[in-house]
Amino acid sequence: MSARTHTRPPVTTGRVEIRLPWWALALPVIAFVALLTLMLNPSDAHATTDQPAITHLVERAQQLMTR
Repeated sequence: MSARTHTRPPVTTGRVEIRLPWWALALPVIAFVALLTLMLNPSDAHATTDQPAITHLVERAQQLMTR
């Protein structure tokens, strides 16, 4: 004896709705902030002998934002 399946017809509103879980946005943001934090603290990088250009650029942007 087979059970009857109930399917709803698709609603055509003319637009596409995409629902993402909360972590689909939170995880990339956390990863970006973590990598940015690692770049902003070059004193922990013992293998570098010279300040990279990206560190100088980020420090300059940080100075401009604090003014």
